[in-house]
Amino acid sequence: MTAPDFKKTIVEQLRDSAAVLNSTAALAPEIDAVAQDLLACYRAGGKLLTFGNGGSSCDAQNFADELVGRYRRNRPPLSALALTVNQGDLTSIANDFGYEEVFARQLRAHGRRGDVAVAISTSGNSKNVLKAIAAAKELGIKVVGLSGRSGGKMKAECDRCLCVPSDSTARIQEAHITLIQIWCGILEDELFPDAPLAHG
Repeated sequence: MTAPDFKKTIVEQLRDSAAVLNSTAALAPEIDAVAQDLLACYRAGGKLLTFGNGGSSCDAQNFADELVGRYRRNRPPLSALALTVNQGDLTSIANDFGYEEVFARQLRAHGRRGDVAVAISTSGNSKNVLKAIAAAKELGIKVVGLSGRSGGKMKAECDRCLCVPSDSTARIQEAHITLIQIWCGILEDELFPDAPLAHG
């Protein structure tokens, strides 16, 4: 039996991914504005709070990990919380208040004016993400949204909403993690320019 040949599919998907990332470059002014917001937040002693569902929850966790740990430089940690990783909080809030409250309640517990919340939803319509955005606005926390082409309902609710120009969840998530990596690099380079690189 002949093994299936996936090379055509592989090449098509890689080229599609590259095309979406290339189109996302048009968002450079907005990407820069978010970088400025994050720098101002950390220079004033604030922190990052980030959240999303499914693959977006993994992106939120990665964002916090890179800041608390390191991205490229050996430097002091930056305060960042992914509201997606504490299973005790998540399950108790979902059980007692409903799944729509899992991020909003944590945000009210940990968020303060001057922080930045990064809400991640490829559709822009996740109910628990929208509830958390509303909670952040009540607290005077700046909200950055990461979404797909239309931005969904969250587009109008965020202070800034970066909408990746694609309808494909996979392509949108690939672009989101790229944006997160860009911001982590900018934060390290600007806040800790003398910190040594971790690898060569």
